[in-house]
Amino acid sequence: MIDDSDRAAVAAQLGREPRGMRGVAHRCPCGLPDVIETAPRLPDGSPFPTLFYLTCPKAASAIGTLEASGLMREMTERLAVDPSLAEKYTTAHQDYLDRRDAVARDQGMDPLPPGTQSAGGMPARVKCLHALVGHELAVPGANPFGREAIDALPEWWRGGPCVDTPEENL
Repeated sequence: MIDDSDRAAVAAQLGREPRGMRGVAHRCPCGLPDVIETAPRLPDGSPFPTLFYLTCPKAASAIGTLEASGLMREMTERLAVDPSLAEKYTTAHQDYLDRRDAVARDQGMDPLPPGTQSAGGMPARVKCLHALVGHELAVPGANPFGREAIDALPEWWRGGPCVDTPEENL
């Protein structure tokens, strides 16, 4: 069950109603959701491979700055020369797939077909830090590049919540 205030906060963060939202996977230190868990298929049956969806616009903006710095290229290059890191990243990829398949089974639907992307470029490259950070926030210790990105981020929540919630407007 998803709380109405969480659904309203996520809708305000995204600027639209969330699709396939199953619940809050992580909360920002400000108290609002910043990562939601989504179903592997949208209500119309369309595949939706992003299990952990980062919703906080302040966090997304800070991550976008990291992406623009060239960090993803540097991370991808490290995969080629650090077998231990590559193994941890492959483990993160499998964790993501396993969790997504478990959600599908829990909802009584077929898992996405084998070979469907996981998230963020896993396991061969770093393509989207937003997805990797969402994975790491939802499952602490699961994603080495998600953790590195989180550690490099400023404290985006310090200025207060990213959106006004219905309770704040009363």
